[in-house]
Amino acid sequence: MLCLVASASLVHAGLFDRDKGVDAQRAEIQEAREEALTKLYAEKSGSGKMLAESKGYAVFSNIGVNLFLISTQHGSGVLRDNRSAEDVYLKMLSGGGGIGLGVKNFAAIFVFHTDAALDLFLSEGWDFSAQADANMETDTQGDGMETAYTAMPGTTLYQLTDAGVAAQVTLQGTKFWRDEDLN
Repeated sequence: MLCLVASASLVHAGLFDRDKGVDAQRAEIQEAREEALTKLYAEKSGSGKMLAESKGYAVFSNIGVNLFLISTQHGSGVLRDNRSAEDVYLKMLSGGGGIGLGVKNFAAIFVFHTDAALDLFLSEGWDFSAQADANMETDTQGDGMETAYTAMPGTTLYQLTDAGVAAQVTLQGTKFWRDEDLN
């Protein structure tokens, strides 16, 4: 039963949707990046300068599903390496356990302030976090921005909520990896 619920959430999120061509997938990820950055710039003064002065940044468009004791998050994104002016397309998946119920769409923006932080993210990509979350949005797709916090030394993480209803306390392990099909 648990496997069925987890599988259904992955399929619903479109994680296995490879029917689109490579160019269409890249364009969709680029568009999501621009939307998230526009929202960040509007809501957090000085964020544009911070990203421009950083070693790089990554923007992920995600959906989180919490069904009683199972929680998953999955998405895709792109990392901009400011050192080389190159983009690296990535996937993201996390799973964990906790008490909660809900679905939340959100964008995660990682800002890498040091070479070591960016290199570690590109080479290892793991993040393990304890997360306490209460996010209630209206039917009208309300907007909200959660506060920034340090995900790992030399890195700032912003999580911008798009819409959704979630009330959860979770412990999750997250993996980010290169999307071999898009790079």
